[in-house]
This record gives sequence, C-alpha cells and structure tokens, in this order.
Amino acid sequence: MNIASPADYRAAARRKLPPFLFHYIDGGSYSERTLRNNTEDFETIALRQLVLRNVSGLDLATNLFGEHLALPVVLAPVGLTGMYARRGEVQAARAAASRGVPFTLSTVSVCPIEEVSPAISRPLWFQLYVLRDRGFMRNVLERAAAAGVTTLVFTVDMPVPGARYRDAHSGMSGPFAPARRIAQAITHPHWAWNVGLRGTPHDLGNVSRYLGKPTGLADYIGWLGANFDPSIAWRDLQWIRDFWKGPIVIKGILDPQDARDAVSFGADGIVVSNHGGRQLDGVLSSARALPAISDAVKGQAKILADSGIRSGLDVVRALALGADAVMIGRSFAYALAAGGERAVANLLDLFAQEMRVAMTLTGASTVAQIGRHNLVG
Repeated sequence: MNIASPADYRAAARRKLPPFLFHYIDGGSYSERTLRNNTEDFETIALRQLVLRNVSGLDLATNLFGEHLALPVVLAPVGLTGMYARRGEVQAARAAASRGVPFTLSTVSVCPIEEVSPAISRPLWFQLYVLRDRGFMRNVLERAAAAGVTTLVFTVDMPVPGARYRDAHSGMSGPFAPARRIAQAITHPHWAWNVGLRGTPHDLGNVSRYLGKPTGLADYIGWLGANFDPSIAWRDLQWIRDFWKGPIVIKGILDPQDARDAVSFGADGIVVSNHGGRQLDGVLSSARALPAISDAVKGQAKILADSGIRSGLDVVRALALGADAVMIGRSFAYALAAGGERAVANLLDLFAQEMRVAMTLTGASTVAQIGRHNLVG
C-alpha cells in the first residue's frame, strides 16, 4: 500500500492484524460517541492562514521537563503494543528515539521495562495505573528508576474499565474468545508467523516480573479488572509523589478543577485526555476540554493533550488551544502494525511535514509562537 498520510496506516493495519487486535486498538466504549467526537472536533477547528510572514527559520523543537524534543510529540502508553509487531514496544521506542521524541511504556506492555530501556538512545517514560496492589506499584516504580526512566505518566481515569462492546464482538473477550483468536490468527499468516510465533513471550512483561510467573493475554482483562481501585483519592497518591524523584505527569484530566488539583498535588504536567474515548462515553472531547484547562493552569504545569490527534495539523490545533505538546497512541499503533519500527519513524516524519506546512501558513516560526491567535474565531 502507498502510504501518503498518517491516516493511511489505519487501513494498512486493518489488513495485517487479526480482527480482535485491530478492533481492540481502534474501538471505544459504549456507542463510541466520544471516540468520534475526538477526531471530528479537532477537524472542525479552523486555522487562521497568514501569508508573507518570513518563517524561513522554522523550528519544530521544544523542551519538556528538561528534555529536548525534535517536535512536540510523545508516543503515548498503549497496552499490548507487543501484540501489534514483534516485540513491538522495543520497535516503537527505537523509532521514537530515532526521531528525537519520547516513548512512554505502558504498565501492561508485552516487553518489560528492562527490555525496552537498554534498546534506546534516550530516556524512557513510563506509565502507571492506580492499582489495588500497592506492592506492584512500588516494585515497578523501583524498577523504572533503576532502568533510568525519567518521567512518570500516572493514569488516573481508569478506576474502573469502560465497557468496550467491540471487544466482545471481535473475540478479544466474550464466549469462546481464545478459539476465535486462534482462528483469526490462522487467516492472518504474516501476523501469526512474525508476531504470534516469533514475538513470544506474549505475557504482560512488567506484571510477570513482579509475580514471578507468566501473565498472558488470557489474564489481561481479569488482572486489570481485579486491580483497578475506585476508592483512590489524591491523598492516597502522596506516597508516589514522595517516592518518585523525577517529573510526574497526571494523565486523564478533562475538568479545570481536576487540573488545579493535579497542580496542587505537585504534578509537573497533565495530559488532557478521555483515554481515547475508551472510558466514559459522552464526555468532552480533548479539543473542547483543552482551552478551559489551559486557562486554569497554563504556566503552572506543562499541558499535554491526547485523544483524537491524528495528524500534524491536529498537533498545531492542540498547541493553539493551549497544549505544550501532544501524545499520540492509536496513530503509532496503526503504523507499528503496518510496518514496524520503520513505519513509526515515517509516521513521525509525516507529522513533522504537516506541522511545517501548517506553521508556515499560519505565520508561526516556532512552537512557542503558536497560540489562539492562530485560530479563526
């Protein structure tokens, strides 16, 4: 397939992946209204075209938490990334490092911290859920620190998992799910050989290291469901702030008051996010939530945004709405499934190319110059 835009990778991934994996990454919760709003709301934001502004010194670079980023993009934590390509977390992390941006390893990655961190030339970011098993949380934080992880991304919008109906229909969960997944793998021989057979072990690497036994795909949903903690409150997280010496980013903020609370907690950054439309359906899209949150805490913490960002144009829109940088999840997962490390690197190149066009035609020479004056209305 000829890849001309970031969107092309979704179609390529759909052809390569067994349906249970494609729909797991592609789907959202309930009726998927928020999933659709995430992309549609970004697409409807009109950029203000300005010409003849001398942007010959165009620079996409920025700085986050003392790290230089070649462009204001971070690869977001995506669970089970190692099921989309052989040792997928390692491939995606290498692609990110080659393009000068951070990669965030998920708690529920296939490849453990100890495999990913030594494989890349820049510091790793790590994502942690709020879990009942505080022993696991402390263990994984200690291991992350030992592996040289610089930034902790703390996801707070999953006290309970959202209902993702596509998973029951696709074979990711539901009756006869293991048999359905095997049948799908047989009909996708390239994935079955390259990932299914050569990409083992298919376990939750970070969890397995802690438990001392394999925790495979069959254990994934059950383990998460048993360990999410709806009783958690800000005061319960203070031990993490005290323990972790590096930057902490709170992911899953949609309300200005929550943003203020995160800053009061001591967060160095927040991620305006609805978990890609995979949690509470019907909530605000990130594009709609971002301006009020920026007004509330801009300058007090770094503001990142995810959920619905599919192009370099969307990156510029998010920056104009008040973000300092963005995270991308689905976009890189599609590329990883379609072509591994090389495709993820190319995706980042496409994002950068689109950003250059948008910045040139809105009169912004640097990321810092992008603001609401670059939008119409």
